[in-house]
Amino acid sequence: MYISDTHLKSFLADAGLVSQRDFDAAEMEAREEGKPVGEILTAHNAIGEDELRRTYAYILGIPFISLAGTTIRYETLSLVPEPVARRNNIIAYAHKGDELEVAMLDTDDLAAIDFIRKKTHLKILPRLTDAASIKFGLKQYQQGLKDNLGEVIRRETEALEKNLDVQEIDLRQIAEGVPAVRIVDTLLRHANAQNASDIHIEPMEETLLIRYRIDGLLHDAMELPKSAAAAITARVKVLSNMRLDEHRLPQDGRFGAESGGEKVSFRVSVLPTYYGEKIVMRLLRDSVSGFTLESIGFHGAGLERMHEAMRATTGMVLSCGPTGAGKSTTLYTLLDIVNTPHVNISTIEDPIEYQMKRINQTQVRPEIGFTFANGLRALVRQDPDIIMVGEIRDKETASLAINAALTGHLVLSTLHTNSAAGAIPRLLDMGVEPFLLVSTLRVCIGQRLVRVLTPSKEKYELSRDEQARLEKTVDAGAVLKALKEEKVAPKDATWKSVPFYRPKETAEHPSGYAGRKGIYEVLPMTSTIKELVMKNATGDEIEKQARSEGMLTMPEDGIFKAAQGITTIEEVLRVVTE
Repeated sequence: MYISDTHLKSFLADAGLVSQRDFDAAEMEAREEGKPVGEILTAHNAIGEDELRRTYAYILGIPFISLAGTTIRYETLSLVPEPVARRNNIIAYAHKGDELEVAMLDTDDLAAIDFIRKKTHLKILPRLTDAASIKFGLKQYQQGLKDNLGEVIRRETEALEKNLDVQEIDLRQIAEGVPAVRIVDTLLRHANAQNASDIHIEPMEETLLIRYRIDGLLHDAMELPKSAAAAITARVKVLSNMRLDEHRLPQDGRFGAESGGEKVSFRVSVLPTYYGEKIVMRLLRDSVSGFTLESIGFHGAGLERMHEAMRATTGMVLSCGPTGAGKSTTLYTLLDIVNTPHVNISTIEDPIEYQMKRINQTQVRPEIGFTFANGLRALVRQDPDIIMVGEIRDKETASLAINAALTGHLVLSTLHTNSAAGAIPRLLDMGVEPFLLVSTLRVCIGQRLVRVLTPSKEKYELSRDEQARLEKTVDAGAVLKALKEEKVAPKDATWKSVPFYRPKETAEHPSGYAGRKGIYEVLPMTSTIKELVMKNATGDEIEKQARSEGMLTMPEDGIFKAAQGITTIEEVLRVVTE
């Protein structure tokens, strides 16, 4: 999209979007580097990319279209294949007669326009759009996939049923047959499109139940004929390198796939049940780099305490919570922060959930005697600066982790306790000496995951009864103080004036929620807490002291995030009382 610098400067100045001084500086830099002025302006945040595109559209007389909230018919959308749409940032959104309107980030992409024209034999009308519209359009491919899924499953299941009795056919032949391959491939793509974290394939008496865990909750996805069970199980076993002829013992495996342009690993567990073999697949998006402590939910004093702990070169940081509380994501985020060329980082995990560059990751193998304890002994001899132990499960691993932290290593690990304060009595129960614990432990994190509200949420204010219930549940004064300190609420705010939000159903997100974020309590080992540990104080006494020193508990952090509009009070209470 060529626009002369004079035209661009004139329009931006008239519209008050960029000052003349900023434009002149960008123009000089553009000449020196041989780049367009617009590219320099966006690089320096003088103007947003989408705002610049709107400006180009206005100057060139090209219509600008926003697709946010627009439902596109799948027949129209699919006129541009998804890989082409994703690669070239182009969405077909309106088809009338022999004309096809397409939204693009770059209307000068003549190769893409020509490809679509030859494929569809239609007249292509390019329209400029923004990145949010492209993202919204790409999501609708997945919705179309969902709508077509039932037809694919039905057709391929009928093809399977026409085969001879499964017991008389080679299982590998069935697993590699077209129907089984298509059914499993469609299931995997659909689950990934729904942002599922787990797929459950459960044999019932007369059907095969498919369920997805989305944002921490299980949902029924579909029911298939029982006759499809053997082929689907065989297909998953082939992908995961499991034994096809073993039906009586549990098996574990793993395989990778590409879906929607991203690499996804599937961790597979097969368990014999009364009606057949149940399969659970955990979806692991391969890269977690780019997360920050702020983006996963840390803020305020808790965030400062985390950064302080990670600046240390020795000691131990523990993340605590039940299964599915996001502990691994927290540890990987911490590893990503400290992962620099100057340190050697080694991990011992069960299993390795995400592959990270420049980090030496090791998988435990208990069946051959390679446990957390044995692995940790070996890791210490590998000259590491930072060690991540997937989980402290027993006295031996706890003792080795404490010793590693004492001898000049920064150790990150997890514990299955309900709160941050509960980690200390648990370690003492494992036989860790109190004086060693206070010398090494820097910070304990308690955490849970809450579902995040979509932008269509509804605002409301607490009634008097709701305020009273809130004050019984948490230390409302501490939460309100934190809201004011972090400038989320004005200095004169009361609970009556603080807005909260409810989920609102949409076609795209029927629950009103999309995604999850952590709620945390961050307990630092201050001198007073060290004294309590040396006196064998209970977890409740330790938590009471930490709260008096400014720690927000998980329910309080959850109410803080509810007041920010991130989640709801009901969602917070659901996860902290489970």
